Amino acid sequence: MLPIMNQQTLSQVSPGHRVQLIAIQGDRVLTRRLLALGLSVGNEMEVLHRRNGDVVVGRGGNRLALGHDIADRLVIRELS
Repeated sequence: MLPIMNQQTLSQVSPGHRVQLIAIQGDRVLTRRLLALGLSVGNEMEVLHRRNGDVVVGRGGNRLALGHDIADRLVIRELS
């Protein structure tokens, strides 16, 4: 996958912001793992908590905790 210029990753977003997942910079295994957790490109979510790059996001009444290694691979755009 080609790098996306001026990208912002999920680990950089402050709590309280809504974001949309625009790319996953990882292999097929990571993409499938995230899909099994309910995350795919195009999904919108809210950043609930962030500490040291680790992130908790909310989507559809569910919460999902992601380590910084995964959050750093999720390219997003802020919605609010």
